[in-house]
Amino acid sequence: MTLSPTPVHRAALRRARPPLRVAGYSAVLRIRMVLVAAALLALLLVLFAVHISTGDYAIPLDRVLEVFSGSGSRAQRFIILENRLPRALTAVVVGAALGLAGAITQSVLRNPLAGPDILGITSGASVAAVALITLTGTAGAARTVGVPLAALIGGLLTAILIYLLAWGRTADSGDSGVPGLRLVLIGIGVNAALLAAVSWLLARASLDDAAHAQRWLTGSLNESEWATLIPAALGLTSALLVTLADARGLAALRFGSDTTRVLGVRVQAQQTLLLAAAVGTTALATAAAGPLAFVGLAAPQIARRLLRSPGEPVIASALFGAVLVLGADLAARTVLPVDLPVGVVTAACGGPFLLYLLVRTNRKATL
Repeated sequence: MTLSPTPVHRAALRRARPPLRVAGYSAVLRIRMVLVAAALLALLLVLFAVHISTGDYAIPLDRVLEVFSGSGSRAQRFIILENRLPRALTAVVVGAALGLAGAITQSVLRNPLAGPDILGITSGASVAAVALITLTGTAGAARTVGVPLAALIGGLLTAILIYLLAWGRTADSGDSGVPGLRLVLIGIGVNAALLAAVSWLLARASLDDAAHAQRWLTGSLNESEWATLIPAALGLTSALLVTLADARGLAALRFGSDTTRVLGVRVQAQQTLLLAAAVGTTALATAAAGPLAFVGLAAPQIARRLLRSPGEPVIASALFGAVLVLGADLAARTVLPVDLPVGVVTAACGGPFLLYLLVRTNRKATL
């Protein structure tokens, strides 16, 4: 006896996407995901071109292309290659790194509020950087290299501390591990303590050191250079490769620990690997541009809504993070009446979005 499919089953089969098979590998082509990613990439390229060509000394796009081809005047080559290009590339790399880190942490911890800045990673980097500025009074090349290095070490040590404090027995299975909710709560507590430490360091610093530390804390691309861009780019590339190679584990972690174990995925090993990638790229991004608030929180959630995806999309989150930071820096330099640090613009845009997420989460909990 054969069972014929019902009309509901036939409709579901018609909506199913046929898999693409190449050399033994198969994947499902999601048209909306491809279109949104292509649109974000095109928008990023347009913003990049406008960012390079505009400023106090405007340079037409054809002149920019001439400089990239090896010609152009000495002044144009200096402005583009030594000033604007490192700044634009730093904005792209930092935004993509924060967007990627936010997508990883929100997926692993299954919490839309689990951004790198909410968990305290950027605050740990801020404490180390501000301590170096205010306590040692470094200047020149020592400050240029030392502040990013201190921020990197501070972010990594903070992540290790939060992970160790959150380690314990899970409520569902009783096994040892790091529950997502406990990690978020401890991260929020550590973040508050670190922000208090930053305030104390600023209060006891000299006027010049406090002013320099405050500029760094707002998140600025004014001092972008190749020496800080290259480590951030390497961190972003490494984190992206780890995430794409472990895409199956990341997707399984979105279902919870029990379902993940049934699927044959080692929960704690996958959590540690993915969170380490997110922490590393966040620390390097913070070292390159200072703490940029709400980028890692907002980018994955907006990308998720654009794609109508059940989970935080990795590639789209990185692209939207790059668009967000590059667009914010362009607006801070050209649209606003005064030249503001990019962190001020991202905070002004991300604060209302955080309130929206809190209200939306509260409504879901009360339904």
